[in-house]
Amino acid sequence: MNRFYYSDSIENFISKPKDQILGILANNNEFSLELEQKYAWNEEISILKDILPQIKGSVFFEYSIPRMGRRIDVVLIIEGVIFVLEFKVGEKDFKVSGIEQIWDYALDLKNFHETSHDHLIAPVLIATEAKSVDLFTIGKSYLDRTLSPIKTNTKGLKSVIENVLAFSDDAICIDGPTWSLGRYAPTPNILEAAMALYNSHSVADITRREADAKNLTTTCDAISEIITESQQSNKKSICFVTGVPGAGKTLVGLDIATKHLKGDSQTSSVFLSGNGPLVAILREALTRDRVKRVKEKGGKVLKGEVMSEVKAFIQNVHHFRDECLIDMDRPPFDHIAIFDEAQRAWDLTQTQNFMSRKKNVKNFPYSEPEYLISCLNRHKDWAVIICLVGGGQEINTGEAGISEWIEGLNRTFHDWDIHVSSKLTDSEYAAGEALKLIENKDKLHFFDDLHLAVSMRSFRAENLSLFVKRMLDIDFVGAQSVYSEIKNKYPIVITRDLHKAKQWLKDKARGSERYGMIVSSQAQRLKPYAIDVKSPMDPIHWFLDEKDDTRSSFFLEDVATEFDVQGLELDWACICWDGDFRFTPNGWSHHSFCGNKWQNINKEERKIYQKNAYRVLLTRARQGMVIVVPEGCLEDHTRKPEFYNPTHCCPVKPGISCFVSIHRGFQPFFS
Repeated sequence: MNRFYYSDSIENFISKPKDQILGILANNNEFSLELEQKYAWNEEISILKDILPQIKGSVFFEYSIPRMGRRIDVVLIIEGVIFVLEFKVGEKDFKVSGIEQIWDYALDLKNFHETSHDHLIAPVLIATEAKSVDLFTIGKSYLDRTLSPIKTNTKGLKSVIENVLAFSDDAICIDGPTWSLGRYAPTPNILEAAMALYNSHSVADITRREADAKNLTTTCDAISEIITESQQSNKKSICFVTGVPGAGKTLVGLDIATKHLKGDSQTSSVFLSGNGPLVAILREALTRDRVKRVKEKGGKVLKGEVMSEVKAFIQNVHHFRDECLIDMDRPPFDHIAIFDEAQRAWDLTQTQNFMSRKKNVKNFPYSEPEYLISCLNRHKDWAVIICLVGGGQEINTGEAGISEWIEGLNRTFHDWDIHVSSKLTDSEYAAGEALKLIENKDKLHFFDDLHLAVSMRSFRAENLSLFVKRMLDIDFVGAQSVYSEIKNKYPIVITRDLHKAKQWLKDKARGSERYGMIVSSQAQRLKPYAIDVKSPMDPIHWFLDEKDDTRSSFFLEDVATEFDVQGLELDWACICWDGDFRFTPNGWSHHSFCGNKWQNINKEERKIYQKNAYRVLLTRARQGMVIVVPEGCLEDHTRKPEFYNPTHCCPVKPGISCFVSIHRGFQPFFS
């Protein structure tokens, strides 16, 4: 299946009748052909036929960008340049949305299309009726050889192409047909992935990694086989899927959920998460996307109707639990339940406390994992539970970790088949001892395919999570080794100046790439910098709204904490580091702010939660991050410089000077 509706050499395109080209476009169009679309194609063909004679190369119409669920109007391959053209037929102005759209297309090819990586890419926005255009502005050229968007009208397009070709220093001519066969290896963020899956794409469509990386389809296929076998054999099964931060565990869950969206309860599934912000943002993103797609096709739909459909398969785990409490014998509608971040389920004490206070249920006998298993166990025939497990991700008091699921199975549900990732015995998952206690070993099965080993969150640095782990474990030698591998692709800088950090984010982000400030929920002494972790923010607006909305992350006014961003991601992040987590000669020192002073945290459990909070913060950015460690204030006993200085210097080897860019106030993480 071609990724374009029409392609040819420019020479053949010029000689071919317009009606023949339109016919090919119409035949390959996967949607009903609107009059407006036909008119746009007609204009685009006419414009290009006028300006391309005497030029050699290739032309592609409606080139697919699966990650974004959209198509580039036209791609021209001329000499060593890839021209990405977006036509706004009949428009007189260059809208910000159009500029971001064409920039996003160019960046998508640069980052994810194999045969585009090494070539100059020129995104061009054509408002056909624009009056005044600077025809000779090439646009800023970035280190990755992507030009910033060039704006032109119909008359100026030929000059733009000529100027870019003169600007290019690429002596190698690109062969168009070979270019079109280049492997497309996208790495969507979780919201893009969810939208693509909900619109009937598969994991294979939207995510293809290098040969040595763990293929998500392998894990999805393994789970699908377990579901099929459980249904055919009328048995109950539970799967534990592990993975490094950003490896795509949530993506696996959404893939399974969207494959089983049927109304028939015999095969339906539900995606459950206790992460309130994630559930709310996913629901809103899917709803907005579906409404937008329907309107683009000329249809009408009420947002409330779409939201109701989305809510049916993405639910807050606590609402699911409460529904099961209404009738303690009746099974839930769904036979397949996917629990995201399963390690965050509550232990017995936390569950009993909640049930007593909020539900007036005294002496509740189950921990949250054991109760959730009991709900699916009510089915008389078959059921499957899929637990998506992150290592070192527990950040809340009372989170039981994965061992409670294992212990609940061992205590009560002896007839369940247990399918376990081979990595679940690793120390970071804290389930090894519990697995040893499983009485019925015949029911316990280990699978390598249930572990996702490679982080996909940062397509620029797959080993980011390993770097962060070694930093937090104070293995600076190991961290520096990993940093040397990723520093050229994934910038990490540290500064004392918040204003310069904000500007760094704005300078780095292109197109619609999202950036924002994130902080620890315990960072209570950043108020002098207008950062108040106690001030409420709306995650939906923060993650989904555009640059003109003051509530969005782009405005750099509201900050998100580890609770807001867990399971989600930004392209570029600013991490503001407070005195709650300090580096000292004896290791990391843990503190909480109470009253008017910092107090030591002594409980090991709380120390782990705090360390994990910073692990979450440091693994949110897909493309790079700036870390701000304030200088403190001698006159403020709560912000003494000694609380911050060692943390700022901790990545740097003692006795070796840094390559400090004094005029910008930044330094690399390691010299």
